[in-house]
Amino acid sequence: MANISNAINMSFRVDKDLKKQADELFKNLGMNTSVALNMFLAQSVREQQLPFKASMNNPKPSKELLKALKEGEEILSGKRKAKKYHSVKELIEDLENEI
Repeated sequence: MANISNAINMSFRVDKDLKKQADELFKNLGMNTSVALNMFLAQSVREQQLPFKASMNNPKPSKELLKALKEGEEILSGKRKAKKYHSVKELIEDLENEI
């Protein structure tokens, strides 16, 4: 974090209710909003990314996931029989054969 002689003021707009909620949250965490924003900036710079996943929308499930979900639904509905194993070794061997 910047020492006081190297600090500058930043100004930006934020929704009034969001600011109030954030102030209360950070107070409960034992800090003020300025400290929290400095932590956010420092972590972003240190990691060279946002400290959370930024997304424009929900990601599409992969084809593999959709196939697995369909298979699970078929097993639950009785349309497909689930594989059964008598040991972990048997399961691992079956998984290795699928690769």
